[in-house]
Amino acid sequence: MVEILKNIFNLSIVSATIRISTPILFVALGAVITQQANILNVGIEGIMLMGAFVAVLVSFFTGSWILAVLAAVFCGIILSIILGAAHIKFKADIFVVGMALNMFALASTRFALRRVFGVAGTFISDKIVPLPRLYFPFMANYPVLDKLFNRYSMFEFLGIFVVIFMWYILYKTVWGLHTRSVGLNEKAAESAGINVEKRKYEVIIYSGILAGLAGAHLALGYSTLFVENMTNGRGFMGVAAMYFGGANPVMTYVGTLLLGFSGAVGNVLQIYSIPSQFILMLPYIITIAVFSITLYRRMLKEKKDASVEGVK
Repeated sequence: MVEILKNIFNLSIVSATIRISTPILFVALGAVITQQANILNVGIEGIMLMGAFVAVLVSFFTGSWILAVLAAVFCGIILSIILGAAHIKFKADIFVVGMALNMFALASTRFALRRVFGVAGTFISDKIVPLPRLYFPFMANYPVLDKLFNRYSMFEFLGIFVVIFMWYILYKTVWGLHTRSVGLNEKAAESAGINVEKRKYEVIIYSGILAGLAGAHLALGYSTLFVENMTNGRGFMGVAAMYFGGANPVMTYVGTLLLGFSGAVGNVLQIYSIPSQFILMLPYIITIAVFSITLYRRMLKEKKDASVEGVK
Protein backbone atom coordinates (compact mmCIF):
# COMPACT_ATOMS: atom_id res chain seq x y z
CA MET A 1 0.00 0.00 0.00
CA VAL A 2 2.84 2.38 0.90
CA GLU A 3 4.56 1.60 -2.40
CA ILE A 4 1.37 2.39 -4.34
CA LEU A 5 0.99 5.74 -2.55
CA LYS A 6 4.64 6.59 -3.27
CA ASN A 7 4.10 5.91 -6.97
CA ILE A 8 0.92 7.97 -7.02
CA PHE A 9 2.08 11.04 -5.10
CA ASN A 10 5.27 12.03 -6.93
CA LEU A 11 6.41 14.42 -9.64
CA SER A 12 5.81 11.92 -12.43
CA ILE A 13 2.11 11.79 -11.59
CA VAL A 14 1.96 15.58 -11.92
CA SER A 15 3.38 15.58 -15.44
CA ALA A 16 1.17 12.62 -16.39
CA THR A 17 -1.89 14.44 -15.04
CA ILE A 18 -1.12 17.49 -17.17
CA ARG A 19 -0.59 15.41 -20.32
CA ILE A 20 -3.75 13.36 -19.85
CA SER A 21 -5.89 16.36 -18.95
CA THR A 22 -4.82 18.54 -21.90
CA PRO A 23 -7.10 17.08 -24.61
CA ILE A 24 -9.95 17.06 -22.09
CA LEU A 25 -9.17 20.70 -21.28
CA PHE A 26 -9.50 21.88 -24.88
CA VAL A 27 -12.78 20.08 -25.41
CA ALA A 28 -14.04 21.28 -22.01
CA LEU A 29 -13.28 24.88 -22.96
CA GLY A 30 -15.26 24.27 -26.13
CA ALA A 31 -18.18 23.26 -23.93
CA VAL A 32 -17.65 26.32 -21.71
CA ILE A 33 -17.93 28.87 -24.48
CA THR A 34 -21.16 27.41 -25.88
CA GLN A 35 -22.67 26.97 -22.43
CA GLN A 36 -22.17 30.68 -21.82
CA ALA A 37 -24.71 31.17 -24.62
CA ASN A 38 -26.94 28.45 -23.11
CA ILE A 39 -25.97 25.84 -25.72
CA LEU A 40 -25.02 22.37 -24.47
CA ASN A 41 -22.73 21.16 -27.24
CA VAL A 42 -22.38 17.40 -26.75
CA GLY A 43 -21.25 17.16 -30.38
CA ILE A 44 -17.73 18.10 -29.32
CA GLU A 45 -17.06 14.40 -28.72
CA GLY A 46 -17.60 13.67 -32.42
CA ILE A 47 -15.73 16.78 -33.58
CA MET A 48 -12.79 15.77 -31.41
CA LEU A 49 -12.78 12.27 -32.93
CA MET A 50 -12.95 13.63 -36.48
CA GLY A 51 -10.18 16.11 -35.65
CA ALA A 52 -7.97 13.28 -34.40
CA PHE A 53 -8.48 11.25 -37.59
CA VAL A 54 -7.91 14.22 -39.91
CA ALA A 55 -4.76 15.17 -37.99
CA VAL A 56 -3.32 11.66 -38.42
CA LEU A 57 -4.38 11.56 -42.07
CA VAL A 58 -2.74 14.89 -42.96
CA SER A 59 0.35 14.23 -40.84
CA PHE A 60 0.83 10.86 -42.56
CA PHE A 61 0.50 12.15 -46.13
CA THR A 62 2.22 15.55 -45.78
CA GLY A 63 4.77 14.91 -43.04
CA SER A 64 3.80 18.20 -41.41
CA TRP A 65 2.33 18.45 -37.93
CA ILE A 66 1.48 22.11 -38.60
CA LEU A 67 -0.72 21.24 -41.59
CA ALA A 68 -2.21 18.40 -39.53
CA VAL A 69 -3.25 20.75 -36.73
CA LEU A 70 -4.64 23.29 -39.20
CA ALA A 71 -6.60 20.54 -40.94
CA ALA A 72 -8.05 19.37 -37.62
CA VAL A 73 -9.10 22.95 -36.83
CA PHE A 74 -10.66 23.34 -40.29
CA CYS A 75 -12.53 20.07 -39.79
CA GLY A 76 -13.82 21.38 -36.46
CA ILE A 77 -15.02 24.59 -38.10
CA ILE A 78 -16.89 22.77 -40.90
CA LEU A 79 -18.60 20.34 -38.52
CA SER A 80 -19.53 23.10 -36.08
CA ILE A 81 -21.07 25.17 -38.90
CA ILE A 82 -23.21 22.18 -39.84
CA LEU A 83 -24.13 21.67 -36.19
CA GLY A 84 -24.93 25.35 -35.77
CA ALA A 85 -27.06 25.49 -38.91
CA ALA A 86 -29.08 22.46 -37.83
CA HIS A 87 -29.74 23.98 -34.41
CA ILE A 88 -30.05 27.70 -35.17
CA LYS A 89 -31.48 27.82 -38.69
CA PHE A 90 -33.53 24.63 -38.77
CA LYS A 91 -34.42 24.68 -35.04
CA ALA A 92 -33.26 21.12 -34.37
CA ASP A 93 -32.65 20.13 -30.76
CA ILE A 94 -28.95 20.72 -30.03
CA PHE A 95 -28.61 17.56 -27.95
CA VAL A 96 -30.11 15.35 -30.66
CA VAL A 97 -27.98 16.96 -33.38
CA GLY A 98 -24.87 16.62 -31.22
CA MET A 99 -25.46 12.93 -30.56
CA ALA A 100 -26.12 12.37 -34.29
CA LEU A 101 -22.80 14.05 -35.05
CA ASN A 102 -21.06 11.79 -32.54
CA MET A 103 -22.48 8.68 -34.20
CA PHE A 104 -21.57 10.00 -37.65
CA ALA A 105 -17.99 10.67 -36.54
CA LEU A 106 -17.62 7.20 -35.05
CA ALA A 107 -18.96 5.46 -38.17
CA SER A 108 -17.17 7.65 -40.72
CA THR A 109 -13.74 7.42 -39.06
CA ARG A 110 -14.11 3.64 -38.78
CA PHE A 111 -15.03 3.44 -42.47
CA ALA A 112 -12.24 5.82 -43.55
CA LEU A 113 -9.67 3.91 -41.49
CA ARG A 114 -10.41 0.79 -43.50
CA ARG A 115 -10.69 2.53 -46.89
CA VAL A 116 -7.70 4.87 -46.62
CA PHE A 117 -5.21 2.88 -44.54
CA GLY A 118 -6.54 -0.63 -45.07
CA VAL A 119 -6.55 -1.49 -41.37
CA ALA A 120 -9.16 -2.04 -38.69
CA GLY A 121 -8.92 -0.95 -35.09
CA THR A 122 -5.56 0.81 -34.85
CA PHE A 123 -3.32 2.63 -37.31
CA ILE A 124 0.33 3.19 -36.39
CA SER A 125 3.04 4.40 -38.74
CA ASP A 126 6.48 6.00 -38.59
CA LYS A 127 5.22 8.47 -41.21
CA ILE A 128 2.89 10.08 -38.68
CA VAL A 129 4.71 13.21 -37.54
CA PRO A 130 3.94 13.99 -33.88
CA LEU A 131 3.75 17.36 -32.19
CA PRO A 132 7.26 18.50 -31.18
CA ARG A 133 8.25 18.30 -27.54
CA LEU A 134 9.53 21.42 -25.84
CA TYR A 135 12.77 21.09 -23.92
CA PHE A 136 14.46 23.77 -21.82
CA PRO A 137 18.13 22.77 -21.35
CA PHE A 138 18.71 25.09 -18.38
CA MET A 139 16.17 23.07 -16.36
CA ALA A 140 18.13 19.83 -16.81
CA ASN A 141 20.25 20.69 -13.76
CA TYR A 142 17.14 20.99 -11.60
CA PRO A 143 15.37 17.60 -11.39
CA VAL A 144 12.13 19.03 -10.02
CA LEU A 145 11.82 21.67 -12.74
CA ASP A 146 12.93 19.18 -15.38
CA LYS A 147 10.13 16.76 -14.49
CA LEU A 148 7.50 19.46 -14.09
CA PHE A 149 8.12 21.63 -17.16
CA ASN A 150 10.14 19.72 -19.76
CA ARG A 151 9.12 17.39 -22.58
CA TYR A 152 5.58 18.65 -23.03
CA SER A 153 4.13 19.53 -26.39
CA MET A 154 3.22 23.17 -26.92
CA PHE A 155 -0.45 22.28 -26.40
CA GLU A 156 0.00 21.86 -22.65
CA PHE A 157 1.18 25.47 -22.43
CA LEU A 158 -1.33 26.64 -25.03
CA GLY A 159 -4.13 25.14 -22.94
CA ILE A 160 -3.23 27.28 -19.93
CA PHE A 161 -3.04 30.36 -22.15
CA VAL A 162 -6.49 29.63 -23.60
CA VAL A 163 -7.93 29.27 -20.08
CA ILE A 164 -6.67 32.73 -19.10
CA PHE A 165 -7.61 34.27 -22.44
CA MET A 166 -11.12 32.83 -22.39
CA TRP A 167 -11.69 33.99 -18.80
CA TYR A 168 -10.64 37.50 -19.79
CA ILE A 169 -12.80 37.53 -22.94
CA LEU A 170 -15.88 36.22 -21.13
CA TYR A 171 -15.71 38.40 -18.02
CA LYS A 172 -13.75 41.50 -19.00
CA THR A 173 -14.94 42.40 -22.52
CA VAL A 174 -18.15 43.59 -24.15
CA TRP A 175 -18.16 40.49 -26.35
CA GLY A 176 -18.20 38.28 -23.27
CA LEU A 177 -20.91 40.36 -21.63
CA HIS A 178 -23.10 40.07 -24.72
CA THR A 179 -22.47 36.31 -24.94
CA ARG A 180 -23.47 35.78 -21.34
CA SER A 181 -26.51 37.98 -21.89
CA VAL A 182 -27.60 35.68 -24.72
CA GLY A 183 -27.24 32.73 -22.36
CA LEU A 184 -29.25 34.39 -19.60
CA ASN A 185 -32.12 35.81 -21.65
CA GLU A 186 -32.26 35.76 -25.45
CA LYS A 187 -35.19 38.15 -25.76
CA ALA A 188 -33.59 40.69 -23.45
CA ALA A 189 -30.35 40.39 -25.44
CA GLU A 190 -32.22 41.01 -28.69
CA SER A 191 -33.91 44.03 -27.15
CA ALA A 192 -30.47 45.37 -26.28
CA GLY A 193 -29.46 45.16 -29.95
CA ILE A 194 -27.38 41.96 -29.74
CA ASN A 195 -27.49 39.70 -32.81
CA VAL A 196 -28.36 36.49 -30.96
CA GLU A 197 -28.19 34.21 -33.99
CA LYS A 198 -24.76 35.50 -35.00
CA ARG A 199 -23.45 35.15 -31.44
CA LYS A 200 -24.65 31.54 -31.25
CA TYR A 201 -22.89 30.71 -34.52
CA GLU A 202 -19.71 32.30 -33.19
CA VAL A 203 -19.58 30.32 -29.96
CA ILE A 204 -20.39 27.04 -31.74
CA ILE A 205 -17.59 27.66 -34.27
CA TYR A 206 -15.12 28.56 -31.51
CA SER A 207 -16.17 25.38 -29.75
CA GLY A 208 -15.46 23.41 -32.93
CA ILE A 209 -11.99 24.94 -33.21
CA LEU A 210 -11.16 23.92 -29.64
CA ALA A 211 -12.54 20.41 -30.17
CA GLY A 212 -10.45 20.11 -33.34
CA LEU A 213 -7.35 21.12 -31.38
CA ALA A 214 -8.27 18.56 -28.72
CA GLY A 215 -8.41 15.85 -31.39
CA ALA A 216 -5.09 16.93 -32.90
CA HIS A 217 -3.39 16.81 -29.51
CA LEU A 218 -4.92 13.44 -28.67
CA ALA A 219 -3.66 11.88 -31.91
CA LEU A 220 -0.31 13.64 -32.33
CA GLY A 221 0.63 14.87 -28.85
CA TYR A 222 -0.75 12.51 -26.24
CA SER A 223 -0.11 9.60 -28.63
CA THR A 224 1.04 9.14 -32.24
CA LEU A 225 -1.61 6.91 -33.76
CA PHE A 226 -5.30 6.58 -34.47
CA VAL A 227 -7.59 4.09 -32.78
CA GLU A 228 -11.27 3.58 -33.49
CA ASN A 229 -13.25 5.65 -30.97
CA MET A 230 -9.98 6.90 -29.48
CA THR A 231 -11.74 9.83 -27.80
CA ASN A 232 -13.37 7.19 -25.58
CA GLY A 233 -15.77 9.60 -23.91
CA ARG A 234 -13.29 12.45 -23.42
CA GLY A 235 -15.77 14.87 -24.95
CA PHE A 236 -18.34 13.94 -22.33
CA MET A 237 -15.65 14.21 -19.66
CA GLY A 238 -15.07 17.73 -20.92
CA VAL A 239 -18.77 18.49 -20.52
CA ALA A 240 -18.60 17.10 -16.97
CA ALA A 241 -15.61 19.33 -16.21
CA MET A 242 -17.51 22.29 -17.63
CA TYR A 243 -20.45 21.62 -15.31
CA PHE A 244 -18.07 21.10 -12.39
CA GLY A 245 -16.56 24.52 -13.08
CA GLY A 246 -19.91 26.22 -13.59
CA ALA A 247 -18.86 27.16 -17.16
CA ASN A 248 -16.00 29.21 -15.68
CA PRO A 249 -12.76 28.52 -17.62
CA VAL A 250 -10.51 28.53 -14.53
CA MET A 251 -12.69 26.20 -12.45
CA THR A 252 -13.24 24.02 -15.52
CA TYR A 253 -9.46 23.64 -15.73
CA VAL A 254 -9.50 22.38 -12.15
CA GLY A 255 -12.12 19.83 -13.18
CA THR A 256 -10.01 18.60 -16.10
CA LEU A 257 -6.99 18.23 -13.81
CA LEU A 258 -9.10 16.08 -11.51
CA LEU A 259 -10.07 13.85 -14.44
CA GLY A 260 -6.47 13.81 -15.66
CA PHE A 261 -5.28 12.78 -12.21
CA SER A 262 -7.73 9.87 -12.16
CA GLY A 263 -6.36 8.72 -15.53
CA ALA A 264 -2.77 9.04 -14.32
CA VAL A 265 -3.57 7.06 -11.17
CA GLY A 266 -5.18 4.40 -13.35
CA ASN A 267 -1.97 4.09 -15.36
CA VAL A 268 0.05 3.63 -12.16
CA LEU A 269 -2.32 1.00 -10.79
CA GLN A 270 -1.89 -1.13 -13.93
CA ILE A 271 1.45 -2.43 -12.65
CA TYR A 272 -0.20 -3.85 -9.54
CA SER A 273 -2.56 -6.79 -9.14
CA ILE A 274 -5.64 -4.61 -9.26
CA PRO A 275 -8.52 -5.72 -11.50
CA SER A 276 -8.21 -4.03 -14.90
CA GLN A 277 -11.97 -3.42 -14.92
CA PHE A 278 -11.64 -1.12 -11.91
CA ILE A 279 -8.76 0.78 -13.51
CA LEU A 280 -10.74 1.31 -16.72
CA MET A 281 -13.76 2.44 -14.68
CA LEU A 282 -11.83 5.01 -12.64
CA PRO A 283 -12.08 8.04 -14.99
CA TYR A 284 -15.79 7.37 -15.53
CA ILE A 285 -16.42 7.02 -11.80
CA ILE A 286 -14.77 10.41 -11.34
CA THR A 287 -16.91 11.83 -14.17
CA ILE A 288 -20.10 10.57 -12.52
CA ALA A 289 -18.92 11.97 -9.19
CA VAL A 290 -18.27 15.36 -10.82
CA PHE A 291 -21.75 15.38 -12.34
CA SER A 292 -23.30 14.38 -8.99
CA ILE A 293 -21.45 17.09 -7.06
CA THR A 294 -22.45 19.67 -9.67
CA LEU A 295 -26.12 18.69 -9.56
CA TYR A 296 -26.08 18.71 -5.75
CA ARG A 297 -24.58 22.21 -5.72
CA ARG A 298 -27.18 23.38 -8.21
CA MET A 299 -30.01 21.92 -6.12
CA LEU A 300 -28.71 23.71 -3.02
CA LYS A 301 -28.49 26.99 -4.94
CA GLU A 302 -32.03 26.62 -6.31
CA LYS A 303 -33.32 25.78 -2.84
CA LYS A 304 -31.58 28.84 -1.39
CA ASP A 305 -32.96 31.07 -4.16
CA ALA A 306 -36.45 29.69 -3.57
CA SER A 307 -36.13 30.44 0.16
CA VAL A 308 -35.10 34.02 -0.59
CA GLU A 309 -38.07 34.45 -2.94
CA GLY A 310 -40.36 33.04 -0.24
CA VAL A 311 -39.12 35.58 2.29
CA LYS A 312 -39.76 38.41 -0.17
